[in-house]
Amino acid sequence: MKRSFRLSKTILFLIAASIIAVIVMVISPQLRQPQKIVQPINQLYIFGDSLSDVGNVFRATGGQVPAAPYFQGRHSNGRVWVEELAAKLNLSDDRVENFAWGGATTGINGLNRVPGVLAQVETFVQSNPKIDPQALFVIWAGSNDYLFSTETPITSMKNLDRSLQSLLQIGAKRLLVANLPDLGTLPATRTTETSTKLTNFAIEYNQDLKTILDRLQKPELTITELDVFKIYQTAITNPQQFGFTNVTSACLGSSANCDRFLFWDGIHPTTAAHKVLGNLAFEQVQDAIGLRSVKSRPTS
Repeated sequence: MKRSFRLSKTILFLIAASIIAVIVMVISPQLRQPQKIVQPINQLYIFGDSLSDVGNVFRATGGQVPAAPYFQGRHSNGRVWVEELAAKLNLSDDRVENFAWGGATTGINGLNRVPGVLAQVETFVQSNPKIDPQALFVIWAGSNDYLFSTETPITSMKNLDRSLQSLLQIGAKRLLVANLPDLGTLPATRTTETSTKLTNFAIEYNQDLKTILDRLQKPELTITELDVFKIYQTAITNPQQFGFTNVTSACLGSSANCDRFLFWDGIHPTTAAHKVLGNLAFEQVQDAIGLRSVKSRPTS
């Protein structure tokens, strides 16, 4: 019996040793592989419309549009989401280039002859034949294609696809692309006869956008989509999650605390809503690229 017991212990020991050896053989090559070094984002390029414009229209009109009480050329009552994102990425002003124009569509010509996103990107590409792969490129447009123009989702997608392809061809490796909110639930549209049509436009646009982004994905690229449609939907159905008490009407012209409003005017979000968008955009970029060591600059 004693010999049998000693033999059983020996067999168990040999089995355990074999298992450990197999585990070491499996993980050793992985341990020997060099750890991937995540390079922080060192430049931010922004293309878009009034949701991202920080003063291009304002300067072009001599400070006439948008006039006070709009905040310093923003189409809101304060800073907009890309400024929040830049602060979170710890980028100084000289590391941020904003080409967005209020009124821009996805195409060449926006409203009032401002450059659309395709024109913004083409101008950038012509003067930057090669760029730093650590830069982050942000694109958000499309609302004006349907609110004030007669574009179709098919045309908008062709424009956006051309813009994205142009950036990738000159070496862009990191892109953040936002989709459209529910255009039929804005204060300016929610009670109009076109509300349902605008909602359907946004849904079709967003579906097509996802298809394009999935097609462009490659192992060496980081293409992130900011789901603005879902963020707005959550804010409208569960406003307390973001600290809002009014998600249906505009704060502009009232004496209310605009920090509790989702919308500043009939179309544009408040700076409080922009902060939500900027924070969520940063979280998505952070997760996609792995920028867990980034320390953001304080916002003002």
